[in-house]
Amino acid sequence: MTAPIRVYVNDRPLDVPRGATATDAVRQLDAALAERLGAGTASLTDARGVVLAANAVLAPGAIVRVVTRARRDAEDDAEADA
Repeated sequence: MTAPIRVYVNDRPLDVPRGATATDAVRQLDAALAERLGAGTASLTDARGVVLAANAVLAPGAIVRVVTRARRDAEDDAEADA
């Protein structure tokens, strides 16, 4: 059995299995945040703010940040303006 690796999601340390994706790590931290990723109301960046693919395989020490949107989508904006 392979030892887990330490990664960080929103500054929280997590031990995840080798081969875990960014979404796997987010899901381990907070299932609701992972659902927002799937719904498109949140996205991922690395420690530098560079967009990170949800299926990116994490390396030991990886830092993942979940960025949530304040608004749902442009359709909701149009309805609010009407």
